[in-house]
Amino acid sequence: MTPKRKQKLFVILGLVALSAIAVGLTLYALRANINLFFSPVQIAAGEAPFERQIRAGGMVKEGTVARNPDSLDVEFTVTDYVDDLRVHYSGILPDLFREGQGVVVVGQMQHDGYLKADQVMARHDENYMPPEVAQALEEAGYKPEDFQQKAADVAKRLEAEKGAGDRNGDGATSSSY
Repeated sequence: MTPKRKQKLFVILGLVALSAIAVGLTLYALRANINLFFSPVQIAAGEAPFERQIRAGGMVKEGTVARNPDSLDVEFTVTDYVDDLRVHYSGILPDLFREGQGVVVVGQMQHDGYLKADQVMARHDENYMPPEVAQALEEAGYKPEDFQQKAADVAKRLEAEKGAGDRNGDGATSSSY
């Protein structure tokens, strides 16, 4: 092998090695930032990892939203109508968040069986359902279209209760934590 060919071979091998190292480091960095989606059924089956960032979604179960009047802490239940998932969140909920509506929460599963949420995302309008939630409901034997009318009925009922339950005049109702 001539010295010129040897030099080209070393340059090519060096570039391949550097590329492999760059790809490996990139994949390692991305591994920590991937948020996999789990439905309440999958979480109840033990498929979700503990203390690792995940996304979970479903419908906010009616009558489960409990707010702490002294802080921004909220506890509610997300359901896919097969299994339920308790969620603890500390922060301001989206304006579109309410019982009977679809949500996706981002957070970490705790060993106590609840999800400590860092972020809560609510659906856009009464016809929208996050794709992951729709797929999870379909896998559980339900059709997302079945819940559009139910969500609209719940919204009307909650609006009626909101008008009747507004004791302090700020438009907000709260339940005990």
